[in-house]
Amino acid sequence: MNSDESFSALVNTANPAASGYRQRDSNNPYIHSDSNPNNITSSSYPPQPNLMDPFFDDDDDDASHSNFTMYSAQRPMHSQESGLPLARSAAPPAGIGTSSTSLATTPNGQPQGWAFDDNSLSPAFLPAPSFPAEPSIPMRPLKRRRKWKWPWQRDKELTGERVITLNNALMNVDYCSNFVSTSKYNMVSFLPKFLTEQFSKYANLFFLFTACIQQIPGVSPTNQYTTIAPLAVVLLASAFKEVQEDLKRHQSDSELNARLGKALSGNTFAARKWKDLRVGDIVRVESDQFMPADLVLISSSEPEGLCYIETSNLDGETNLKIKQASPQTYSLTSPSLAGALHGTLRSEQPNNSLYTYEGTLELLSDMNVPKTVSLGPDQILLRGAQLRNTPWVYGIVVFTGHETKLMRNATAAPIKRTAVERQVNTHIIFLFVFLLALSLGSTIGASINTWFLSGQQWYLAEPSTFTGKAKAFIEDILTFIILYNNLIPISLIVTMEVVKFQQAQLINADLDMYYAPSDTPALCRTSSLVEELGQIEFVFSDKTGTLTRNEMEFKKCSVAGIPYADLAEEGGEEGEEGTRTFEELRGLLHEDTGKPFGTEAIENRERDVAREFMVLLAVCHTVIPEVRDGKMHYQASSPDEAALVAGAEMMGYQFHTRKPRSVFLSINNAPAEYEILNICEFNSTRKRMSTIVRTPSGSIKLFCKGADTVILERLAKAQQYTEKTLIHLEDYATEGLRTLCIAYRDVPEAEYRQWASIYEQAAATINGRADALDSAAELIEKDMFLLGATAIEDKLQDGVPDTIHTLQMAGIKIWVLTGDRQETAINIGMSCRLISESMNLVIVNEDNSRDTADFIQKRLSAIKNQRSTGELEDLALVIDGKSLGFALEKDLSKSFLELALMCRAVICCRVSPLQKALVVKLVKKNQKSILLAIGDGANDVSMIQAAHVGVGISGVEGLQAARSADVAISQFRFLKKLLLVHGAWSYQRLSKLILYSFYKNITLYMTQFWYSFFNNFSGQIAYESWTISFYNVIFTVLPPLVIGVFDQFVSARILDRYPQLYALGQKNVFFTKTAFWLWVGNALYHSLILFTFTVILFWGDLKQATGLDSGHWFWGAMLYLAVLLTVLGKAALVSDLWTKYTVAGEHKSSSMNRHPTDIFSSAIPGSFVFTMLFLPLYAVVAPAIGFSTEYYGLVPRLWTDAVFYFVLILVPVVCLTRDFIWKYYRRTYIPLPYHIAQELQKYNIPDYRPRQEQFQKAIKKVRAVQRMRRNRGFAFSQTENGRQDQAKLIRAYDTSKSSTRPSGY
Repeated sequence: MNSDESFSALVNTANPAASGYRQRDSNNPYIHSDSNPNNITSSSYPPQPNLMDPFFDDDDDDASHSNFTMYSAQRPMHSQESGLPLARSAAPPAGIGTSSTSLATTPNGQPQGWAFDDNSLSPAFLPAPSFPAEPSIPMRPLKRRRKWKWPWQRDKELTGERVITLNNALMNVDYCSNFVSTSKYNMVSFLPKFLTEQFSKYANLFFLFTACIQQIPGVSPTNQYTTIAPLAVVLLASAFKEVQEDLKRHQSDSELNARLGKALSGNTFAARKWKDLRVGDIVRVESDQFMPADLVLISSSEPEGLCYIETSNLDGETNLKIKQASPQTYSLTSPSLAGALHGTLRSEQPNNSLYTYEGTLELLSDMNVPKTVSLGPDQILLRGAQLRNTPWVYGIVVFTGHETKLMRNATAAPIKRTAVERQVNTHIIFLFVFLLALSLGSTIGASINTWFLSGQQWYLAEPSTFTGKAKAFIEDILTFIILYNNLIPISLIVTMEVVKFQQAQLINADLDMYYAPSDTPALCRTSSLVEELGQIEFVFSDKTGTLTRNEMEFKKCSVAGIPYADLAEEGGEEGEEGTRTFEELRGLLHEDTGKPFGTEAIENRERDVAREFMVLLAVCHTVIPEVRDGKMHYQASSPDEAALVAGAEMMGYQFHTRKPRSVFLSINNAPAEYEILNICEFNSTRKRMSTIVRTPSGSIKLFCKGADTVILERLAKAQQYTEKTLIHLEDYATEGLRTLCIAYRDVPEAEYRQWASIYEQAAATINGRADALDSAAELIEKDMFLLGATAIEDKLQDGVPDTIHTLQMAGIKIWVLTGDRQETAINIGMSCRLISESMNLVIVNEDNSRDTADFIQKRLSAIKNQRSTGELEDLALVIDGKSLGFALEKDLSKSFLELALMCRAVICCRVSPLQKALVVKLVKKNQKSILLAIGDGANDVSMIQAAHVGVGISGVEGLQAARSADVAISQFRFLKKLLLVHGAWSYQRLSKLILYSFYKNITLYMTQFWYSFFNNFSGQIAYESWTISFYNVIFTVLPPLVIGVFDQFVSARILDRYPQLYALGQKNVFFTKTAFWLWVGNALYHSLILFTFTVILFWGDLKQATGLDSGHWFWGAMLYLAVLLTVLGKAALVSDLWTKYTVAGEHKSSSMNRHPTDIFSSAIPGSFVFTMLFLPLYAVVAPAIGFSTEYYGLVPRLWTDAVFYFVLILVPVVCLTRDFIWKYYRRTYIPLPYHIAQELQKYNIPDYRPRQEQFQKAIKKVRAVQRMRRNRGFAFSQTENGRQDQAKLIRAYDTSKSSTRPSGY
């Protein structure tokens, strides 16, 4: 199993049954009640405001007791669960105190054998004699009994601290195992869960009730097995489907849990399955591997314990994060040193905060003297993160299984029911009430006969006592319920399941959604939700890997006022110079112009500027070079920084070596060394980065790159290239490219020495160091010369802008929820056309709850006042994760949602996985809309599961989200056809199928009710029992199936051309209550016409030519076939895909292999032909074998009678004439939009809407330029992190000595 698939099952669900392992402090010998009299057992912080909890139902407003409650105001380096500042006020270390297990000290109580030097370690920690150390032989993994936990039982909220003993598995057995379960069922829970889910469908519940009363002797007018047998078949089919789907989940779980990691056993690392890893184990993770659990970093192959990790599975960010081991542990670079590590790790309790961690490592020396090491977020490696650009790391397992932060951010996989299914349940209730009314009316009719007319009907031997009459009343009600029970079609549920499955197969087989480069077709994993694809009103999308490819490319640049690009463009307006190619830029740099650029002086100036530009790109950064397989690779904290260095390399300026004080370039194969004197780091206030270098010539230069707004105001006067560069910047920004301005200055030696002393003083400042460094940087970042600008493309997936634009035209609101920075998200929003040129941005970026509330309320009032005057303005809301945490508080969430709904686009930046789910839950709870969430990573799973429909991106970016989604596609652009075509078709087909199924059953069974008036309300049936059952399961099974699978109210081309037709599904036009009752009324009308005509024809019994009476079964069979032909004709009338070519088909299985139009043509007449052949055969065989005797002798009399064929032709025509006239009138005089689209399709009428593309393009350009001047986006490569000193980190590297790295073995 490849790495992309490794975490697919991990994040599907949070299985409550697997999270019942908690530490019992009372059994831990390292925790004593007298160790710390001030021990805090609960959070000392004030209670945080409650947020919506995705683990509870939408109507559950009290989530304060949830383990998953998020905190809107997080304190750095502080436990989210315990509230304990562990590094400062933890309990006394092990070995200090009166415990019987205290460790050895000297007679005077002084510690032995410890060197109190924070920067050094004893060469090795030897196991103390009094300490229960790890046995020298490898241990087999401990087997734990999983604690039983009821599904409805809530997890106990943990307080206090978690104490983990290092290298001692016996002391950590009470913690949760690393086994992860994402399955829905197990052997015990399958039957109750499955039956509960199935009988939540009212149709199944009703038929179970009917089947039960059919078993009462003397009550059922039909065979006692005619209901229970079909119901059993339906349940078995559903059970088979559920088992098949859950077996795949179990298989996925097994693959993940059986994945091999390396855990320390003795003095070597041995392979061990992930599920067997234990809290307290020391594990080794190698490059490009995923973390098997939450680990505390203790050492790595890199200098000073550094490592790079990618957290795209956790927060969606592709920029690499730098983690660093504590100085007290990073020298433990061999198994023997790590195996000699003993002591305890005091940690916060498991929680869902991805960005905070707090713990204390208490190490014991060979003399059992403890030493405390504080731990923070820089030392935590979370499960789901991937080790990148680092050969190996060692880590201590601190959280496992369902207690990891990744699983704490996962939501329980919900049971999703569609809006159509809920409507079907409602209609079934209506029909059940209708059925009871019919049954009660018929029973009253029977009671009138019993009470008042029994004397005239003495030969029926009816009961004469009150008790007997009361008993007969109850039995009559049950009899009529059984008689009319198929008003609710028993085949409806299974027909819907089969049709949805076939619709899913059509999605899977669509070549338009097949992605050849990764050989990935679309995959509909949850077929029960296909119709909701046609009713989506909100799309919640991740950005990284969903809209973008995670690939940064150096696309364009402006050097000395001249634009360059990989592909040259012609000049625009007259006199405007066209874009030159990168080949021409290379020629300029290396004095090989190929053609004249102008005068020699201008050319030399351009060449000097271009060379300075490229040197800056190759020097001013924090990239670490690495050679792998003979090719240069760059370790960068962000892919766009690597893209800039790669762009310089492409131009012949290759950065290849970094030493603590220098960087080495190869300029056109000539070596050059630049001494790094100082680095002024990036932060969100500065929006720039500067590097001060000493060039090979000995001069000092300041290289600076950053946002244009901050670079331009720090330039010297009389700049030569500013105007042209600004024009190019605006062009780049309108294309959605990530832009940076590039500038430099020469720094005199004296000025630098004076400034360096100021900088050193600022660096030594304890309080306010960051502000002091910023102030120092301001002194030297001035009077710079503008060299030009860069433009990096964060590559969008193919077709993303067109898809988003089309979906917006279809009335779908698109919200982007991403973990990326605000500037990056805005840039992508513009490039993918989510944010248009005419939109005004509403940016919410506040630091506390009160400011957030004030801002939202003020903007809300201003927008309402503006719109009350009739002025409408397109808005786009941009909110960061911190402000979003405040906005999701209960007292503010409604206002935030109201503001968001007023905006055409919403972008949420820097959000955690759980916040994504909370946003979806907020909309889901307060809006009666169908929501879709789409993403590609493990961080998107909570959002995907919270939405009505989840779509996962599979293929290149991995299968984490695709495995837990309802539908998996490989490209975002396929969402357009999935929704606008397949979704619209599925919704319309299923609506028609359901309404037609109700109609055909009501038409047949209402004739039974009309017949009750003629049979003295005796409960006598008009049709033979098994013929009634054949009606649903054989004779009329094919038309609804074919309508549900192949009907197309308009073609895919029309749906794509007119996305506004998608509103039919959003407004639920095809399946309204009005439509349902119109179909019911139509069925009542047809049943009455059918019954009346045949009764009049048979009044006094029809005499045949032989002189014999026709009889009851003769009339019943003829009425039955007339009803059948009528409902089949109705199917033909409502079908949109119908051809004049008829190919008689006998059964569904023989028809499914032909073209859809042929199937349609054969389904309706083929069903009737099959009935006309099968029914006489059954009428002959059944009496002959004693199976059913009602049809004895019927065939020669009925099938040779001319009246029979006259009725079959006349009565259905009379019934359907009204329907045909109404259809003609409606389409001609009151057409719906899709009726007009059908005419356009039928007659191939061209669309004459004016294009005006060039005019629209010009207007967009003007608006974009105006917008960019107000709010110009930029890209910056460094990750802002106040806890880490970038200059110190890169000075720790000497890539010229990469061969001296420790191997870790």
